[in-house]
Amino acid sequence: MVKVLISDKMSPKAAEIFRERGVDVDEKPGMSKEELISVIGDYDGLAIRSSTKVTPDVLEAATNLKVIGRAGIGVDNINIPAASQGGVVVMNTPFGNSVTTAEHAIAMMMALARQIPEANISTQDGKWEKSRFMGVELFHKTLGLIGCGNIGSIVATRAQGLQMKVIAYDPFLTEDRAVDLGVEKVDLETLFKRADFLSLHTPLTDSTRGIVGAEAIATMKPTARLINCARGGLVDEDALYAALKENRIAGAALDVFAEEPAKASPLFGLDNFIATPHLGASTTEAQVNVAIQVAEQLSDYLLNGAVTNALNMPSLSAEEAPRVKPYLELAEQLGSFAGQITENAIQKVIIEYDGQVRDVNSSPITAALLTGLMRPLMDSVNMINAPLLAKERDIEVSEVKHERDSNYQTLITLTVETLKGKRSVAGTLSARSQPRLVDINGVEIEAELGPNVLYIINADKPGFIGSLGTLIGAHDMNIATFSLGRKTPGEDALAVVTVDSGIKKALLDEIADLEHVLKVKALTF
Repeated sequence: MVKVLISDKMSPKAAEIFRERGVDVDEKPGMSKEELISVIGDYDGLAIRSSTKVTPDVLEAATNLKVIGRAGIGVDNINIPAASQGGVVVMNTPFGNSVTTAEHAIAMMMALARQIPEANISTQDGKWEKSRFMGVELFHKTLGLIGCGNIGSIVATRAQGLQMKVIAYDPFLTEDRAVDLGVEKVDLETLFKRADFLSLHTPLTDSTRGIVGAEAIATMKPTARLINCARGGLVDEDALYAALKENRIAGAALDVFAEEPAKASPLFGLDNFIATPHLGASTTEAQVNVAIQVAEQLSDYLLNGAVTNALNMPSLSAEEAPRVKPYLELAEQLGSFAGQITENAIQKVIIEYDGQVRDVNSSPITAALLTGLMRPLMDSVNMINAPLLAKERDIEVSEVKHERDSNYQTLITLTVETLKGKRSVAGTLSARSQPRLVDINGVEIEAELGPNVLYIINADKPGFIGSLGTLIGAHDMNIATFSLGRKTPGEDALAVVTVDSGIKKALLDEIADLEHVLKVKALTF
């Protein structure tokens, strides 16, 4: 039975769903880093919120870990490169708290416009300072959004309901999507200059860190107001303090800070500043929604292989997973075969899909193939980091899906290019969905691959097969399958021989000494 650890406080619905799905679950919120490291090796899955920090040393101790699920959007508490290197899928739940976070941004905007927190304190102190709190309307004001994805688009529709004009900066926002949302797509410089209210809805990355800094604030209207309910670090808090202190912008409202918990900040106490303690996702509905989503996503992955909302692996639905699984095995075998017979640095990889495989999600299949291809060179490669490792090594990877007749219902062909030439291998699935090779470097063959395989290139001469079989038998090894192929009589031939036990060097040396043998290698799968 697979086992999951919930290491942060989470709605009880998460544990209920795990148990209903047949997953063993432990709830241990509030552990120290040392405590987490001491137990994490026992678990296949880890469900967290924002408190647990999944650092490289935690991942190093997580010897059985397969997936991390973040109940929420932000994953800056997870070292994703280290997780990818270890073959651990990282998922978040980007939709469970979207409405809640968007509503909090709207609430902060209204509170800032009408000075509601200060007015509340003043009134409850018995001061009744009606003339002190002169606010501004949202009606017909311009709201600038940095980030117009899931949450940003919800904020846009809510703002339009208040009859605000919405402009947005988002490199991934298409013109068609902008038209559908009714927002004007602008560049970042224009957004800072035109916005009456500026709301941030972008993840924290190297390119967005400090996106609202001193230079940007200097271009904003003196009547502009800033809202950040996204991630701490997007705003340069020192620059914001200086601008608010000198009234160079009208106000700011932050729900998130560069360092949390934020128990001290020069911003605190300013009359034109509002703060909340990272409450964007803090509603009853959102907490239940993200708990349900993370439990369902982790269960689907651990039990069925489905990948949902992953940040370091292609998505694969629960419906697709059973259909794709046989192709993953075939692809990894093809990649492994090509990787073991390729002796020079790989420059280019071409993957061709024919027949039924064209109609399935090819991204995980390509990842599996690259995993097999590079594993002879590096032990740490896996389906998650294989595409990245290929890119880092300047290996060009291309996929081609053919609309053409084929001799097989499904066919995957892998071609590897090196400085010394090309290698190709093709495979299909038998009626029992078992992988088998059907072509090696243009030579047709019918071969099933077992754990231990002899790959032999020989001159096509009479008596060779008998000599080879006798030699293998003399080493007390049983042949499971024996597959042969050649282009034409008299040309070089191929033999793919699966044996029941490990292949020793002494056998390889004796085969190499046989007359007509041009090359022999031991392959493992």
